Amino acid sequence: MAFLNKINLKAVLDRNTGFGTNANSYGGRFVNKDGTANVQKQGMHFLHRISWYHTMIDMPIWKFMSVIFIFYLLINLFFASVYFAIGIEHLDGIPGTDSNWVKFGQAYFFSAQTFTTVGYGHISPVGFFTSLLAAAEALVGLLSFAIATGLFFGRFSKPTAFLKFSHNALIAPYGDISGLMIRMTPFKNTNFTDAEAKMTLGMSVEENGIKVNRFYSLNLELEKINSLTLSWTLVHPITQESPLYQFNKEDFENVRGEIFVYIKTFDDMFSNTVATRTSYTFDEIIYGAKFVNMYYRSDDNSKTILDLDKLNEYEEVVFN
Repeated sequence: MAFLNKINLKAVLDRNTGFGTNANSYGGRFVNKDGTANVQKQGMHFLHRISWYHTMIDMPIWKFMSVIFIFYLLINLFFASVYFAIGIEHLDGIPGTDSNWVKFGQAYFFSAQTFTTVGYGHISPVGFFTSLLAAAEALVGLLSFAIATGLFFGRFSKPTAFLKFSHNALIAPYGDISGLMIRMTPFKNTNFTDAEAKMTLGMSVEENGIKVNRFYSLNLELEKINSLTLSWTLVHPITQESPLYQFNKEDFENVRGEIFVYIKTFDDMFSNTVATRTSYTFDEIIYGAKFVNMYYRSDDNSKTILDLDKLNEYEEVVFN
């Protein structure tokens, strides 16, 4: 109750966050560092809960390529087994004197040629059932490559906000007061314009013996900039109207809270609006530090150098 009395009464509650107020129903953070909701869905059938298209588009490239490669191996293994079960004698071009392992290998490579519609002609199907199976495999191959091509295109053409956020948020001096600061920067050869930012604070507090979630919109020094080409430090001035007013280092260490950051900007390359978000729990906030400058003039005074490796660098400061 003592901490509840410390919360600034001038701060305005935000009831439009989409998160529930019952703190006992939540586990862990609200939003993961990568911006995804920290929610695990269950109930309904597994296949009804999963969008395979979204899964394949969002998974890391090494997993995506592994799935494609494993599917290619398994589908050919399946058809090779069926060819072998029908009888190798129905595949013209495989010597009958070879061992069964060699015959199966030849059936596998024939399957791969049929699946990809390469058709070298060294081996050909003989008989109705073998020819029917080869025709069905060729159809499966065409459909599979059409799906794979669509997934490749979807991954490359997906509008993505190529922005990186600092690992930590900082409480730093800001004029005569202090401010909550979070830094971000574009890290690829993209051009961002009309960038907008929104920051929200969520805290779990005890009210009348019940834990509840409270959310507050945090006013920013700049909520919109015309061009995002260098780093952008989002600053929430901790004024007398801020819900963080009179918070000290111990409060950030002992209270369960989280800062949500939402960014929306226009990407010239995609010619589309892109968005991203992240969050910082209170234990990811460093009290008494400021970011080190990320950009500086080149030696020949002809360019501005943006050092991406300095995104997370900060130095400790002492409040007056």
